[in-house]
Amino acid sequence: MTNGMKTDETVENLQKELAKLKQENELKDMLFRVANDALVILNKESYFVLSNPKACQLFDLTEEELKKRTLYDFLQLMTIDEVKNQKYKIDSNGQHRDELILKLDNGDIKIVEYTVVASEERETYTVVMREARKVVDYGPTRRAPMYQEVFTRAIDGIVLFDREGDFIDVNPAFCSSLSQSKYELIHNTLYDLVEEQYRFKIEKMWRFLEEYGRVRGELPITTNDGVTKLFEFSITANIYDDYYLGIMRDVTGKRNMELQLQRSEERFRQMFQKATDPIVLLDNNGIIVRANPVSSRTFEAPLDELIGADIRQFLPKESYQRFGHIARQFIMKGEIREELLFHMANGQSKLLEFTASKGTIDGYNIVIFRNVSERRKMEKDLRESEQKFRKIFDNAMDGIVLWDDNFSIIDVNENACKIIGIEKEQLMNKTLHNCLPNEKIETVYDNWNNFGELSEISGESVYVTEKSQRIIEYSAKKNVIQGLHMTFFRDITDKREMEEQLKKSDTLNVVGELAAGIAHEIRNPMTALKGFIQLLQSSVDESKYSMYFDVISSELNRIESIITEFLVLAKPQAISYEKKDVTKIMKETLDLMSAQAVLENVQFETFFASEKEILYCEPKQLKQVFINILKNAIEVMPKGGTVTISISEKNDYVTISIKDQGIGIPEDKLKKLGEPFYTTKDRGTGLGLMVSYKIVEEHKGYIEVDSEVGKGTTFHIYLPKNLNER
Repeated sequence: MTNGMKTDETVENLQKELAKLKQENELKDMLFRVANDALVILNKESYFVLSNPKACQLFDLTEEELKKRTLYDFLQLMTIDEVKNQKYKIDSNGQHRDELILKLDNGDIKIVEYTVVASEERETYTVVMREARKVVDYGPTRRAPMYQEVFTRAIDGIVLFDREGDFIDVNPAFCSSLSQSKYELIHNTLYDLVEEQYRFKIEKMWRFLEEYGRVRGELPITTNDGVTKLFEFSITANIYDDYYLGIMRDVTGKRNMELQLQRSEERFRQMFQKATDPIVLLDNNGIIVRANPVSSRTFEAPLDELIGADIRQFLPKESYQRFGHIARQFIMKGEIREELLFHMANGQSKLLEFTASKGTIDGYNIVIFRNVSERRKMEKDLRESEQKFRKIFDNAMDGIVLWDDNFSIIDVNENACKIIGIEKEQLMNKTLHNCLPNEKIETVYDNWNNFGELSEISGESVYVTEKSQRIIEYSAKKNVIQGLHMTFFRDITDKREMEEQLKKSDTLNVVGELAAGIAHEIRNPMTALKGFIQLLQSSVDESKYSMYFDVISSELNRIESIITEFLVLAKPQAISYEKKDVTKIMKETLDLMSAQAVLENVQFETFFASEKEILYCEPKQLKQVFINILKNAIEVMPKGGTVTISISEKNDYVTISIKDQGIGIPEDKLKKLGEPFYTTKDRGTGLGLMVSYKIVEEHKGYIEVDSEVGKGTTFHIYLPKNLNER
């Protein structure tokens, strides 16, 4: 029962709301119908949806007839741009006030003021229209379209105003000139558009109109943006119903151009008189009609004598033919730039560069001269100097790089490209740091920036390419020419290697002399020691002291081995090269080293590309090399591991590689391997590798070492296959 009561109450409230809405709609409809202004509702295509009686009266059509029409049907006398402009403002702002010119079906023309409000979705437009109070009587109907066509399409502004200066009508061109709508202008007066300081011109205009019936002049008009424009006007009185018709033309641009032209002419006169280059005006016959003061000094003749002279009289006979060719080109092209030798009045010859333009000043040809005699001589000297520099630059034994303040490379010579290993075209697109290692760049840049204007820096750098590593010595000079710097550099890799070899050779000589002395002084006592040890061993209880005798014999053998290595270094050995199988020599060496390998828990792993690799060698010495390197490999793996041995052939070389799994050798220590007494072992002498390097070198081969800390070391022994038998 309670729910039923609530439902009845809701229905009763709805009925009240409906009655209220109906009453409001009836009131709105009544207001719409009885309104004094024409009211219409248009859809988005501008078709009439609703029209009140005043609207039907305005258009002289019934409401049903209007529903079949669009507003555009009545706007034939307005330009498309004007209609589009008003439509854009309506859609942009949602509302707008302006004027329309309506042409009805019966030929009548009406000017209406309107206010339009668009719906939020721009689906409908509510328009209030009222005929304008100021309506022009265009005369007979047949003349109205003609007048309106001229009025609308005229390029110049056309205005119609009364004696108070109130605008009656304005055409689109005038509206466009002032960037204002017709509606805005119609509600202004002529006085509103002219600033107070210029209104005396309007009063003067009225006096002329009253006296003569027409007037012409200029009037500054200010737009809404505060821009003042100058209008040239022509006004006639009493055209229609005592109205004044004015033709208004915006001459702001024209006056500005005239002012600029006047200023330009004044600047030309000043430039002509004060120019540092000679300027002359010639007629088409080559006669000088005007010349500036500098021309007198250049042609070595008074100005009054120069004017009226034929330009050809300053030419030597040998220049006539060339002058004729230049003249013909000038006639064809209208302008030209050339050089000619001129013979002046005082007998002096000058090489003059000139630029000529046809008919530029009052129909005369303007020619601007410049004395380039000294410049050409300087250019010749400069070219010769540059050629000398280029020859030195290109043929220098050192690499030379020219670069600017931004370290961009300006030029390089051929030797620089060879040293760096990059083509010149590629270097020209790079900066100086492309020639330096990354770790050196910041240091060099900082040092460079801290030096004075005349300072230079020098040093050495390691340059790494894809194929090699080179040592480069460089010297850089600042500001050889302002903003241009020069760097010399040379490849001293071979020099450093030779120095190292000489140093090593000197060391070997010292070691050899030392070894000869030591071997001689120690071998004799060693022989005695070994003999007495053997006697002592046979005379005592061997079972009780055998361990001591073994240690003594082992150490004596070790001393003898060192002495033998000393003797290898001390003097050249008589070597007999034989044709032997390197693979077989390696297998014999591995058999010899297998016992030591087993004790150290080391395995040998071999990869032989061929069962036989024959070359000329001294087998005992090669075996010594293999033993030294294998022994080192075993000793660097105290916890055991694998030693990999491979033999292969490539590029006329037999390559023997021995790889261990030890701790590896740091890069800075790799370079010292093979030097006398240098070793990475606690009890090593360094003689083993030194002897190995010497033996391989005597076989015309070489040794390379690859090592990575924590992973192991690989010795690559390269022996030539084509070593002739000795």
